[in-house]
Amino acid sequence: MSALRSLLFMAVFYALSVPVVLISPLFAAIGRPAQIRWTYVWVRLHHWCTRWLLGIRYRVEGAMPAGPVLVAMKHEAMYETLTAFLFLDRPAPVYKRELERIPVWGRVTKAYGVVIVDRDGGAAALRRLLSEARTLTADGRPILIFPEGTRVPHGECPPIKAGIAGLYRMLNLPVVPIAVDSGRLWPRGRWIKRAGTVTFRIGETIPPGLPREDMERRVWQGINALNARPAAADPA
Repeated sequence: MSALRSLLFMAVFYALSVPVVLISPLFAAIGRPAQIRWTYVWVRLHHWCTRWLLGIRYRVEGAMPAGPVLVAMKHEAMYETLTAFLFLDRPAPVYKRELERIPVWGRVTKAYGVVIVDRDGGAAALRRLLSEARTLTADGRPILIFPEGTRVPHGECPPIKAGIAGLYRMLNLPVVPIAVDSGRLWPRGRWIKRAGTVTFRIGETIPPGLPREDMERRVWQGINALNARPAAADPA
């Protein structure tokens, strides 16, 4: 049954995603509010497909604080990259420069509002990053980053990357760590997904201005709260 559900999901979601993405530049040309609304059409399509074709539900434990924040989320599957949009207010993801260069996709994401990280861009790229982030947070939008840098199998607790420390220092924003256990149902590297419930656990807000080591330790503990023994690993 899981294999059949997974095949049906891939057939329906990816087939319908093609026209959604191809139409997106029209909304991008209209302006950011239109592109945001159209992006949520894709988010809701993904949610419908995961809920009714895969049988995956989600629940959110805890509450998001008001105002702009830096959201640090565990990354175990594609699932959270879109489902997080359902309980975050127009989150602005942090993307690598390479993603911005993808035809169509780059223009669409820029219109939606993302923060581009270009490690080789020097001072000009840093100024651009700060300008983008401040424009987005001034609109009350949270900045969403996956601090481990890539998807990790459920139960693993790798060290977080250095990128979040730079954003934390430059933007002077509180950080909200969010743990996710999507990898239990949506394993990395496997096409078969299982039905069940994914939990998003919102951790304690980390205030701005802490020493880097303290902030990173709290983020690491917060995003790994749904793993079996997060305290057993060394975040350093």
